Amino acid sequence: MSSISGPADSGRLRYTQAYHYVLDRIRRGDWKAHEKLPSVRALAGELQLHRLTVFRAYGLLKEQGVVYVKEKSGYYVSDHKPQDDPAGLEGARPAISVLTAAEPNGNASTPAARHGFGRLQNTLSEIHRIPAVYSFSQALIDPNLLPNLFLSDHVKQVFDRYPKLLGTYSSVQGDEELRELLCQDLQRKNKLQVSSDELLITTGGQQAIDLLAGVFLRPMDYVLVERPTYSSALDCFRQQGARLLPVEIHRDGYDLDLVEAYMKRYKPRMFYMNPTFHNPTGHTVPAAQRKRLVELAERSGCLIVEDDAVHDVYFDVPPPPPLYSYDTEGWVVYLRSFSKYLAPGLRICAVAARPAAMTPLLTAKSLADNGTPLVNQKLFQHCFESVRLQQHLEKLRTALQIRRDVMEQALAAGPGWQWYRPQGGLNLWVRLPDGLDANRLLTESIRRELTFVPGTICDPLGEMTDWIRLSYSFMNEARIREGVHLLVELAHAAARGK
Repeated sequence: MSSISGPADSGRLRYTQAYHYVLDRIRRGDWKAHEKLPSVRALAGELQLHRLTVFRAYGLLKEQGVVYVKEKSGYYVSDHKPQDDPAGLEGARPAISVLTAAEPNGNASTPAARHGFGRLQNTLSEIHRIPAVYSFSQALIDPNLLPNLFLSDHVKQVFDRYPKLLGTYSSVQGDEELRELLCQDLQRKNKLQVSSDELLITTGGQQAIDLLAGVFLRPMDYVLVERPTYSSALDCFRQQGARLLPVEIHRDGYDLDLVEAYMKRYKPRMFYMNPTFHNPTGHTVPAAQRKRLVELAERSGCLIVEDDAVHDVYFDVPPPPPLYSYDTEGWVVYLRSFSKYLAPGLRICAVAARPAAMTPLLTAKSLADNGTPLVNQKLFQHCFESVRLQQHLEKLRTALQIRRDVMEQALAAGPGWQWYRPQGGLNLWVRLPDGLDANRLLTESIRRELTFVPGTICDPLGEMTDWIRLSYSFMNEARIREGVHLLVELAHAAARGK
């Protein structure tokens, strides 16, 4: 069995957060009635807090009747069922540790700092906002590969069929016709047993991840994540104050012994994974591991969030069935993005979840935007159910495979570049030659109007300094060839200057 390393993030919490940490674990059943709680010293060490801070949190829980004290023994869980927030501190629970900028007189210098808001971060979005001639950072389909005229024709047809479309909202859960259509597609193609009541339409996969993080995570919860993984998901989890447990993903999947050990030792709330044409590596977890992962999740009470953004973008054979197909107890939430390869601007993602997970998600969705725009859903529905879509997908797979091959050929012209050939998806995960630093190379590349994703932001440990993600989906073959040749030249120049 692999050795167990510590979590990637620890963070520092105030006593109100320590209070909620203990309260949440009692409410979730981790610590049961009359079970002894960690000592003040032990909990302070785990949360990296001063012992007086933990002592204050325990004192507050004792006042509320949530815990009791045995003299010379310690704190124990009472048999009184705790309310969600017995001390009325919900508003005092910050999502993340607060980083404030102070003026010389000690006052916070920004409105966010004055009000104690957390520092928001999305490094990938910051890279995407950089103007570039050669954009290898965008894991999007080249608009020239999309059926634009076909989509334009459908716009008029949809408005003819639904003349009052702009005059109403969608339901919070999503348009019923669209959900029924997607259920039929998932059942037919992927053998998923799912009903329309178990689908939620979100405004893209990113919103789905953010909603799940907000609903199911509390400060100091552990989250299993792949190493590397989708960087914006890491930012969502950090925003909630979660601690990250990295599990490396390889061509043959994960070290399941390590996954099982983590689940037993840390009791993570969630395992966020992208097991099909993984972003950024392109790896696909084999079917045998998928079934085993669901069994481990059920046994340990860990929610699996399966992000399946490019399931249909395969080059040779379709990928294995989703983990959701093995789930019978409701421990998998399945995110299936559809619009990425048809009409990315519509931002349509379907979230499949059993009732226990769906109910709080619907509340969170109602608070976020009260429902994904109905126009987007109806436009997508009438494109998705057309015969033209399947023809488009076949052509798109061919075009993307050609672009992948062009990128590989251009990289092969420079010595020392290493990668595994993905059998689907939108990206190459590339190791730089000569131990070059990806962040320094990115700085030089931006000056030449070329962008890519440095491995450090995909790594929950922030240590993959010599890896980069190159997307071959956004530019045509000529531009890919030119851009990669420029990147090879910049890397060669950087190596000479070391």
